[in-house]
Amino acid sequence: MEKEFPIIETSRLILREVKKEDAFDMFTYLSDIDVVKPMGLEPFQTVKDAWDEINWYTSIYEEGTGIRWGITLKDSGKVIGSCGFLNMLTKHSRAEIGYELSKDYWGKGIASEALEAVVKYGYHHYHLERIEALIEPANLSSQKLVEKQGFRREGLLRHYEFTCGKFDDLYMYSIIKEDFNLIYRLV
Repeated sequence: MEKEFPIIETSRLILREVKKEDAFDMFTYLSDIDVVKPMGLEPFQTVKDAWDEINWYTSIYEEGTGIRWGITLKDSGKVIGSCGFLNMLTKHSRAEIGYELSKDYWGKGIASEALEAVVKYGYHHYHLERIEALIEPANLSSQKLVEKQGFRREGLLRHYEFTCGKFDDLYMYSIIKEDFNLIYRLV
């Protein structure tokens, strides 16, 4: 039996499953070096690269190791980014969160709105205890974004990933359920 992909609605956004027909919209922002560099990716070269990304989203959802929502504005339905969990370990009630947003929408609070909604979903529906974010030291805007949501920097993971031909250091951020409940007064 196939499980139905959850939809999350916020005041301005609908977070939904990404489909093959969204590939061109995704290619538009995933071919932008400024968007993908902090993710440790090379800019996408073809729409097929976006199809591969969509297939990865589908595979982590089907395997139960993650879920990635397409971020859409309510008034357009166009995918302008994504946000979701990967490396989900149900045994340990933890997951890593990842996100990206088209440069055209930076600075408008959209990433913050999507991130808050996904974190809430993770605590309520996946019963997570800990959510982690791995962020490059140079990515100050992403650090500010997660800190605004209550994530705390725990330390530096030296040479943690090999991406784009080099080893990258990453900051480990996390938020645990107790911290989140204090911030959002949820019990």
